Amino acid sequence: MKFTIADFNKRFPDDNACIDEIFRIRFSGLKACPQCEKETKFHKISKRRCYACQWCGYQIYPTKGTIFEKSTTSLRHWLYAMYLMTATRSGVSAKELERQLGVTYKCAWRIAKQIRTLMGSKETNKLNGIVEIDDTYIGGIKRGKRGRGAKDKTVVFGLLERGGNVKAVQLDNLKKSTVEPIVDVAIERGAEIHSDEFLSYQTLASRGYKHSFVSHGKKEYVSGNTHIQSIEGFWSQLKRSISGTHVWVSKKHLQNYVDEFAFRYNLRGQPTSMFNSLLSRLIWPS
Repeated sequence: MKFTIADFNKRFPDDNACIDEIFRIRFSGLKACPQCEKETKFHKISKRRCYACQWCGYQIYPTKGTIFEKSTTSLRHWLYAMYLMTATRSGVSAKELERQLGVTYKCAWRIAKQIRTLMGSKETNKLNGIVEIDDTYIGGIKRGKRGRGAKDKTVVFGLLERGGNVKAVQLDNLKKSTVEPIVDVAIERGAEIHSDEFLSYQTLASRGYKHSFVSHGKKEYVSGNTHIQSIEGFWSQLKRSISGTHVWVSKKHLQNYVDEFAFRYNLRGQPTSMFNSLLSRLIWPS
């Protein structure tokens, strides 16, 4: 069953419903008051984003420590923006949020930026099985060299477990000394890694991985079961979405956009639970 806009409106008709949901997510297991230590129920304080102990009045602020903490913007606006950003494959521009929410562009841009921080990977499990690794360059259409070594573009390195999750990180360079530590942290030792013939990838077999590659320079794109078409498909979707939805993304904020698309890709088989998965990340990453 899909989570539609009608479902969202029914679940979150106003700000009170939103703060109740945030309180439930963060403090549903809290049975005793931290101050008086009595078993208690916390009641919403009218016109304030806080709940008070029924015995001693100790107050809890559910938005403290979240992306909403210092914002006076309606919580329903925030959650609706989260809904929009999880309901589309290509993301939502700040300009579209401005129109949908009726806020200033500055406010809409900040909301989108903060939501993307929640989408950053908290996954600690290592990739395993067959893992495709590849790099891409992002920075618009410019004259001169394309691909690796392109001037004024930003490199993004990706690792994708075939049939599973993707991890992607913005880098300053693709030197072996830069790539190898990322691979070691992200991929289970002994996994099978597929790549192209790039030199920085050629020492992976000596680091305990099964490594095979295709030679793109020789127009070889598939060799038996060896290919990197899955990660290339992710790059294609990322670039189309950036150019089609956002037009241009600065190097300073590129990682946040990469995290956003990786978040959606990793939950591609669970589109109806994507919004709830994002809600569950409301506490700032440690």
